[in-house]
Amino acid sequence: MKIAAFQHTSSEPLGFFKSFFTEKNIPFEYIRLYETNEVPKTDATHFIFLGGSMSVNDELEYPFLKEEKEFIRRAVKNKNRILGICLGAQLIASALGANVYKYIQETGWRQILLEPVQGGVFSTFPDRFFAFQLHGETFDLPFRGKLLCSGKRVKNQAFLYKNALGLQFHLELTEEILRDWIRDLRRPQREKILRETPPYLAESNRLCHLVAEDFTSQ
Repeated sequence: MKIAAFQHTSSEPLGFFKSFFTEKNIPFEYIRLYETNEVPKTDATHFIFLGGSMSVNDELEYPFLKEEKEFIRRAVKNKNRILGICLGAQLIASALGANVYKYIQETGWRQILLEPVQGGVFSTFPDRFFAFQLHGETFDLPFRGKLLCSGKRVKNQAFLYKNALGLQFHLELTEEILRDWIRDLRRPQREKILRETPPYLAESNRLCHLVAEDFTSQ
């Protein structure tokens, strides 16, 4: 097993996933698309597509987005394990033919509702939990994609399509990453997020651990 993490900006790393992979001695590599501007060859077996500030529709400005979508389609066909986070989830949806479009801007901790599901890692999740959101676009579900989690303002929060799991929210968050993301917010919003963070972040890390275990179990 080897994991390749497709990174779109330096400010959105693996976070808690890196700690898990390091602890379990699972080899991983970053594919820093913001440096290479192309998808290189990799011998990895598991793929994570991280967040980013661009839209999946910005293929003219970021040609590697088109390459990523083609890569995702091949990985789905080859039955590789795929995990998408925020932009990564939108990339999976787009690669599978679903629309991705501008919607409500969300920044902060938001309640996520578990859809009625059977089996899989989400069967071990609580019915309601809080996760950090940082996005201004959303996605439609791919044809035959299964909705796993929903939100009050932005409905589609997590979905599964065969071997590909997409999460709109950020379970990989660490306090260091969080402080970097919110440093330019207005002071009242920044302080509110920091007050809410301690209990929510601990639960986010626990749930991220469950996702990481499931992701690396095959």
